[in-house]
Amino acid sequence: MNYIWEVVGRHPTGQQPTGAETIQKLCDRVASSTLLEDRRDAVRALKSLSKKYRMEVGTMAMDHLVRILQTDRSDTEILGYALDTLYNIVCSDEEEEPDDSEEENQQKQEDDLGAQFTEKFVQEPDNITLLLTLLEEFDFHVRWPGVKLLTALLKNQCAQVQGIILVSPMGVSRLMDLLADSREVIRNDGLLLLQQLTKGNTAIQKIVAFENAFERLLEIITEEGSSDGGIVVEDCLLLLLNLLKNNSSNQNFFKEGSYIQKMKPWFEVGDDNSGWSAQKVTNLHLMLQLVRVMVSPVNSPGATASCQKAMFQCGLLQQLCTILMATGVPADILTETINTVSEVIRGSEVNQDYFASVNAPSNPPRPAIVVLLMSMVNERQPFVLRCAVLYCFQCFLYKNHKGQGEIVATLLPSTIDANSISAGQLLCGGLFSADSLSNWCAAVALAHALQDNLTQKEQLLRVQLATSLGKPPVSLLQQCTNILSQGDKLNRRGSRVQTKVGLLMLLCTWISNCPIAVMHFLHNQDNVPFLTGQISENLGEDERLVQGLCALLLGICIYYNDNSLENYTKEKLKQLIEKRIGKENFVEKLGFITKHELYSRAAQKPQPAFSTPEHMLFDHEFTKLVKELEGMITKAVLRSSEEEKKEEEVKKTLEQHDSIVTQYKELIREQDSQINELKEQVSSMTIQNEKLQNTITQQFSQIQQHKDQYNILKLKLGKDNQQTGNQAEAAHVNGLQPEELSQLREQLEELQRQNQRLQTQLTEKDSIITSLRAEGMPSAEGSASEVTELQKEVELLKAQLQSQTAEITKLQSEKQELLRGSETTTAVPGEDSVHTEKIAELESRLSAQTAETQKLKGEIKTLVESKELMEKELASATSTAAIMQTEKSKLQQEVQESKKEQDDLLMLLADQDQKILSLKQKLKDLGETIEDEDDLDSRDQFDDDDDDEEEEEECDE
Repeated sequence: MNYIWEVVGRHPTGQQPTGAETIQKLCDRVASSTLLEDRRDAVRALKSLSKKYRMEVGTMAMDHLVRILQTDRSDTEILGYALDTLYNIVCSDEEEEPDDSEEENQQKQEDDLGAQFTEKFVQEPDNITLLLTLLEEFDFHVRWPGVKLLTALLKNQCAQVQGIILVSPMGVSRLMDLLADSREVIRNDGLLLLQQLTKGNTAIQKIVAFENAFERLLEIITEEGSSDGGIVVEDCLLLLLNLLKNNSSNQNFFKEGSYIQKMKPWFEVGDDNSGWSAQKVTNLHLMLQLVRVMVSPVNSPGATASCQKAMFQCGLLQQLCTILMATGVPADILTETINTVSEVIRGSEVNQDYFASVNAPSNPPRPAIVVLLMSMVNERQPFVLRCAVLYCFQCFLYKNHKGQGEIVATLLPSTIDANSISAGQLLCGGLFSADSLSNWCAAVALAHALQDNLTQKEQLLRVQLATSLGKPPVSLLQQCTNILSQGDKLNRRGSRVQTKVGLLMLLCTWISNCPIAVMHFLHNQDNVPFLTGQISENLGEDERLVQGLCALLLGICIYYNDNSLENYTKEKLKQLIEKRIGKENFVEKLGFITKHELYSRAAQKPQPAFSTPEHMLFDHEFTKLVKELEGMITKAVLRSSEEEKKEEEVKKTLEQHDSIVTQYKELIREQDSQINELKEQVSSMTIQNEKLQNTITQQFSQIQQHKDQYNILKLKLGKDNQQTGNQAEAAHVNGLQPEELSQLREQLEELQRQNQRLQTQLTEKDSIITSLRAEGMPSAEGSASEVTELQKEVELLKAQLQSQTAEITKLQSEKQELLRGSETTTAVPGEDSVHTEKIAELESRLSAQTAETQKLKGEIKTLVESKELMEKELASATSTAAIMQTEKSKLQQEVQESKKEQDDLLMLLADQDQKILSLKQKLKDLGETIEDEDDLDSRDQFDDDDDDEEEEEECDE
């Protein structure tokens, strides 16, 4: 303490200053000294006094210390002293443990004092920002006390400090750098800091996770020895739990980053499992909790399923099952391993099938399920272990119809093996044992084998039990009801509430939604009187739950009753309730179930978590069943028969609608499948089309290349031919050239003869067409005019016929009037003869008109027939003319083509003549003589004249 007196100065002898005075002088020295050494000494003195005089230093020196952090950042020593002093102010000394109540009160006061100083420090957000800036200083004497101070601030004012760090730029990133520090002390305290920082703040958890925290933490765990490591491994696991628990984003990031696969080496346990240290137990316990966080039932089903799949594929589930079946594993690790395996297989068909195939290393090997059930029904096993086994069995059967069938099959007579212990035998043994907890666990386990499985409910009705020698076997359903109703045949423990509750839960689960089971239950004449007696009695608080469950069981018998038993139809059971119990009383007793305090605890989560065996009354899945059935049973009991009929009609209507909707859904599914198939076909055809288009494009390009090459070769060949032709013309003027000329002339003469023949044929066709026009076309036109005249005559005759018909109708009407008049008038002499004459006259006129009408009809018929004949002749003449016209056009086209070919040959002949003349001129220039040129020309001219005369004669002919 001498340096303190050196700083504050010495007092006269016998006058020692108080602590407050000393601290005040030190604060003045810190505030007023200009020398850094003086300020450093004063801050060091405050640090030494901060633990003893915590109140005074915190009250008087906090502002000065913060100012030191702001102004003297160049001196790391004074910064370290200031940070240590602030840490001592806000954090109580945890090493001093209180011995009595007085010291406990003092410790509580010190904690409150630290919270007050923390609140004062955090009131200025800049102080936290300043502290984050100081953490960037690499010096050990600054970084380490800074980490400890920030950790203490987070412990005292977590939410407020988290908010400041969250909005601070790069605040979380600066803290993550602590994990990369090579000094283990800073790294380990950085882990503690991040633990406090990530508590209950999802946003910070996400930032820390995306700052590569998972990778770094797993590396530290591996470096420290995994489960065999020390306290650092525990701190890393606690931080991982903070980051992953109830944070779906981080869980998905952990899974997508393949970090689940890196957890497998943690659970590699050797053969020698003796002598586990406490730290190893703690580490492995936290590792198992980390696995459970990833597959917790509270997570989304999709995320849980993907994590379960990854754990199976990487072998993590297999490693856990190895620990489960290993020897020498501590009880709490074994219990937590069972709970972990339970949640890894819950609802996952693949994992459940694998677990069913696991065998214990015994001789002979037994299934792991059988070994676990043996522990569950053994009353000497720890309570938490039995609860864990029950949870494992429930998870194995959760949404596992195959597993449910296998368990129920071990109870059926055809599959029982007397030489081995099966799961069904163990459940039956526990169901009827003297231990009430075994009764309850076995009943709940068997109920889960029936959950949402109508087939197994009906199969379980076949199970027969041998009660004693000389008596016939009874069904399992009957034995359960016998135990409930015949209390005098039970042993001294059998009447416990826990046993009754377990059996009633089993019966309710069994007969719910199973009319056949309801019929079997009602078939026993003692069951309904027992239930009504239990419900109507006034029992104590402990028995109220039994009354509520009896009411639920009786309500299920009413709701799922198919009226197959005359004595226990729905209506008769309701009348029985009204007479013996009362409807309101029945509903009140039914409500005892949900009002029980343990009901809400069981409904929270699937895992059975009970502090004592006496609290083990409700199952999670059974609470769902009660919630579903309570309202329906209440309505079924309170409503009348008419309302029931109406509701049944509504149900039938709804079922019909459901069937229609189902049909439409199936149709839509079929159409969707067809559409998908067509889409696939379209896509495949599109791909093929693209391939063909590419092939065509390539072929087109190749063809174009070939064309270009052909044209180039053709040009080269033409030049070569021209050169060779010139040479041949110079060398063989009197040999080869006249032969070619004669050939061309012969071709020209042949074409001229063809042209002449075509002209002759064309002239003949023209003459034929002319004659047809002279003969056929006028007749066709005449026929058309005749047809028109006939139509006019037919129309005229039809008009006359209509007028005749009208007149006949008029005469008939007059005749009818005369006949009626003759009938109504009185007989007068002479008047009768007059009517007779008129009628005779009318009849004669009528017959004349009728004959004329018949004659007109005959003429019309004749004219129509002649009209049809003329139309046929006109059509044939028209078709003949069209055919002749078509032939004429074809002949004209052939003539045009022949003329075109003749013109081409004439042009070619002219070119040849021109070449001959040019070659002759060249020969003359060269001095060569051409013999008989005039004779040749004259002979050619004579031949041409003869040809012209022959052509003129042919044309004349």
